[in-house]
Formats: sequence, C-alpha cells, structure tokens
Amino acid sequence: MSILQCNSITKNFGDFKALDNVSIDVPKGKIFGLLGPNGAGKTTLIRIVNQITIPTQGEVLYDGRRITLDDVREIGYLPEERGLYKKMKVGEQSIYLARLKGMSTQQATEELKKWFIKFGIQSWWNKKVEELSKGMAQKIQFITTVIHKPSLLILDEPFSGFDPINVQLIRKEILEMKNAGATIILSTHNMESVEELCDNIALINKAKLVITGETDAIRREYGTNKVELLYRSETSLDFGARSFLKVSDEEQRGARRAILTVNGGMKSSDVLAELINKVDIVSYQELIPRMNDIFIKLVSEK
Repeated sequence: MSILQCNSITKNFGDFKALDNVSIDVPKGKIFGLLGPNGAGKTTLIRIVNQITIPTQGEVLYDGRRITLDDVREIGYLPEERGLYKKMKVGEQSIYLARLKGMSTQQATEELKKWFIKFGIQSWWNKKVEELSKGMAQKIQFITTVIHKPSLLILDEPFSGFDPINVQLIRKEILEMKNAGATIILSTHNMESVEELCDNIALINKAKLVITGETDAIRREYGTNKVELLYRSETSLDFGARSFLKVSDEEQRGARRAILTVNGGMKSSDVLAELINKVDIVSYQELIPRMNDIFIKLVSEK
C-alpha cells in the first residue's frame, strides 16, 4: 500500500522544464530514497509534494486521495536550506515550531525535553541560535521536524554538516521512526546511507525518472554475474569448469582470491557443486554492485 503517489508530474518554469512526466510510488512504512545529481529536479518534486509550488501537469495523492494543505501540515519536512531565527533562544524557538505543527505549549515542552535529553543537549535550551555551530543547529531542526510524530517524513540531505558520530545518531533515529510505522522519503547524495537505510529508490536525472524500484532488486539487476571465491591452495588453479570463467586470481591473507564470471541463470548452489570437489573453499559470495557505482553509471549514460 502506498502513502504517497506522484502521477505524471511535469513542472515548467518558463521555458525550463524542471520535471518531465515523473511518477513515483512511495510504499507505506518504508524508507524511500530520492536520488539524483544536483539540479536533477528532486527539490522541485519535494516542494510540489509540500504544496510550496504547484505542478504544471500531474497530481499528488496522499493515502489514495488528492493531497490537501491539512495533509501537508501533518508531514515532517526538513528542507535542504536550513533556517532558524538566529536571535531566538533554542527552547522558545523549538516550542514555537512545534506549535505550528498543532502541539500545545505543554505537549511541545515535554516532548522537546525528552529529545534534548536523548541527544545530550539539555544545556542548549537557553542558548541563542546564533551561538550554535551548523551541526548543532541542524540537530535542533531535525528534532523540530519529527517532534509531532508525523506518519510521513521528508528529509532533504539530513546528514549534511554532521560529523560521523552524529550521522550515525540520525541514522539510528530514522530507523527507529520507521520501526514505529513512519514512512520516510530520504533525499541524499550519500550512497552509503542509501544502501544502509533505503528499501526503495527513485533516481531522477535531467528532470526525468531514470529508474525506480526496490533497492536490492536494482542492485541485482545491474550486477555483472561475478562472484568472489576464497580458497586454500599454494598456486592458482585451473578449475576446469564450463559454467564460469575465472577473471582474476591472487594470493590474499594465506588464501587465494578468485573472481569468477558465472553464466547467466546459474545458481550459486550449481557453481559450488562444481567447485567443492576441486578446491578447499574458505568463502563464496556474489559481488553485487554498490549503489554509488549504479548511480554513476546511470547518470553518465544519460
């Protein structure tokens, strides 16, 4: 079941086409990666979903019906362009932003203090925003984005400006929100995060949808039928098998590492059946391409 559908979205700014007939389907309770190079049209699509701008053609459906402003108020949206009121104190600004999402002052204060304790930032409550570093301010914006426990979160480059420790902290929170039933749209250039977090992706390039689907299925689709075999032998072996081709073979940590190209359609069990009586196998694994490699390949081809 989908929580969000963008159907045939086209957006023109004068003669410039920012989106060209883009359709995506975001499954409920999943993390959906919205990918693409700079200027591809991702932020335009996010702004259309949030009704900051309207499409030239197409429609956005939320929970099976045309999205409304009331639906948008329920969405948690962290834009790439960060912005807090610099002269306001952190606590009062956080309460103000939470109240814009429909929370009472008491509810907001209670929930915010829980988040401040969780992130170890209790001492920031009475600081002015201008006293915070970029990463510190971003923590506040993340908290105020998720404070009302939205069923749909849209996070545009949420890891930008964070050190590795805080990146891991935000990843952990994203996974916890997913486990609690939230749907998250994650727009990022961090392909490691895409592999770790995203169940589904859509790749947009030059205003057009290039590919969409389950992350694991896309990685397998763009695989090269290569496997890695670690085996024990003093010298490189000629396996003498017709079902695969040895691409490389080298010594590695007391064993040998061979890369094999397997004939299309062959199962790993078939390959192992041919190998098991010929070599002492240490390990065997499929070499599935990284999302970073697939991203570069698809964008370069375009």
